[in-house]
Amino acid sequence: MPLHLEIVTPESKTFEGEVESVVLPTQEGELGVLPGHVGLLAQLEPGELVVQQGGQMLHLAVGAGFIEVCNDRVAVLTDMAIREDDIDESAAEEAMRRAEEAMRSEKLHGEEHATVQASLQKSLAQLKVKRRRSAV
Repeated sequence: MPLHLEIVTPESKTFEGEVESVVLPTQEGELGVLPGHVGLLAQLEPGELVVQQGGQMLHLAVGAGFIEVCNDRVAVLTDMAIREDDIDESAAEEAMRRAEEAMRSEKLHGEEHATVQASLQKSLAQLKVKRRRSAV
């Protein structure tokens, strides 16, 4: 019996379908989910999400969010989910450069710092997925 995977961002439903497995980045490390996995809730970290579907691997860059596994269903709620083919490497590099510059600024406080840090993590996740797959 396959898993039903749903990946949702504030903008759209990025993915929905039956899959053999999914590997998700969490605070504790990578979490692999196969059919029959025990139910859980976990925090999603920015990084690479890997889906195995029909013998093919699909790679996505994801941002922060939450994961729910229940009864062979995996729900991923995240602020970013971009398929590898849709990642613009030069735009991600530019966003990373701007975020790093802003982090060096002493004018950031509290929420501004957290927002820039999140932007940096999303850019790094995109670059990691794009470059890892390009090197293979």
